[in-house]
Amino acid sequence: MNQKMISLDRVEQLSTKEVHELYRRHVSRSQVSLMTTFGFGRELVERAEGAAIWLRDGRRVLDFTGGVGVLNHGHNHPRILRARQRYAEQGRMEVHKAFFSPYLAALSHNVAALLPGDLNVSYFPNSGAEANEGAIKMAYKYHGGSRGTILRADISFHGKTLGAGSLTGSTENAFAFPGLPNIGVYPYGDLAGLTAAVEAARRPDGGCDVYAIMLEPFSASSLRHWSEADLWAVRALCDRNDIILIFDEIYTGWGKTGSLFYFMRHAGLVPDILTYSKSLGGGKASISGYTAREPVFRKAYDRLADVILHSTTYYGFGEETVTAIEAVNVVVEDDYPARARRLEAALGPELHRVAKAHPDVVREVKGTGALWGVFLDGGPRILDLAGKLVPGFGHDPRFRTKLITLSVISHLFREHGIVTYYSPNVENPLMVAPSLVVSDEDVEHFLDSLDATLSRGLPRLLTSFVREKVTGR
Repeated sequence: MNQKMISLDRVEQLSTKEVHELYRRHVSRSQVSLMTTFGFGRELVERAEGAAIWLRDGRRVLDFTGGVGVLNHGHNHPRILRARQRYAEQGRMEVHKAFFSPYLAALSHNVAALLPGDLNVSYFPNSGAEANEGAIKMAYKYHGGSRGTILRADISFHGKTLGAGSLTGSTENAFAFPGLPNIGVYPYGDLAGLTAAVEAARRPDGGCDVYAIMLEPFSASSLRHWSEADLWAVRALCDRNDIILIFDEIYTGWGKTGSLFYFMRHAGLVPDILTYSKSLGGGKASISGYTAREPVFRKAYDRLADVILHSTTYYGFGEETVTAIEAVNVVVEDDYPARARRLEAALGPELHRVAKAHPDVVREVKGTGALWGVFLDGGPRILDLAGKLVPGFGHDPRFRTKLITLSVISHLFREHGIVTYYSPNVENPLMVAPSLVVSDEDVEHFLDSLDATLSRGLPRLLTSFVREKVTGR
């Protein structure tokens, strides 16, 4: 080894320029280009708390991204910090397969106590994609390998691993990687289309070949949702054909949409497997989960010969599980679903007011709880040419919409100290998805700032953004 190692002390002193250079050398040059497009990629963060981020120059920035679903609790929630500190100070054991974990047992119990019906057998891997792959694997095993087709929506996001990525209908996964075989696609929210996809997978003898249906009751990336009547019809369709129904609530879980999970607003509706992640880790731990109905798990795995099929090295990793226990307790005790409903009451009417005030820029607003999208569009066609000047977007069929949304994101950060993002899926809305601990004052600041930003008009916003991107000023 002829290169000097970077110590922890040195890490904390690295300049923005040094970090960018390390990324270019050892992570991704293109990532540096993309991140600096937003403006905030040119800054380093000193610390964070709640819905606020403090940059190294002392500026306070309002984080209105909600960590893309990770930060329902906000940054560095004090109860979660204390739980992790207590665990470390007591020298608890992190991982060892020869011993049972009281933390894993307790987390499994708590999740079962909160979920409806017989959703009561859980497994806790590291990421949302792993949770979805675990759920798919269980569904396939449930049928003993006798069925070969799985269905997913045309607009969907289930992860970026080879398996989960092949079930993701998003431009983020546009490259044709190898993936799961025999994937059928149905139109999101379209019961007739889904029913037709099931029928298309009939075997010559008339038997059903579909072992699982992946379904997002609320699509966080497109802000669309299934109607209650159609969700019940999907449940009945799966019952008739013995298909495992998997609800993916990776993003929408733990109170974000105004109920603990979106599907739980419909009393009595129960999937066969539920997947979740993001805020399960309280903003401090990488942990996900999937919970199955007891008969599904028992048939798939509950025999001695199959125990090893349902395990990983990091399953129930101590500090992550402790963090999740406290994160879930905070969600329940501080009633995060009610907080999301209050945010909906504050955000919904005001976002629609902003849309009405700027019809030349805002095409549509939709959402629920603390998860909203502002769909931007408009401006003269010369913007199509302007979009081609922005590196990385010239061959994107949606670069026009992205250019407009990026200009708003950039202005909100540069002039108002607010971090936002856009959804990379479908129509690329500006996402309004704050942490559930955000203050009323910060919500008001965001709404006033969005109104002021849109009031500048698209020509000025786009000119400033393109100039900044092209010239770096």
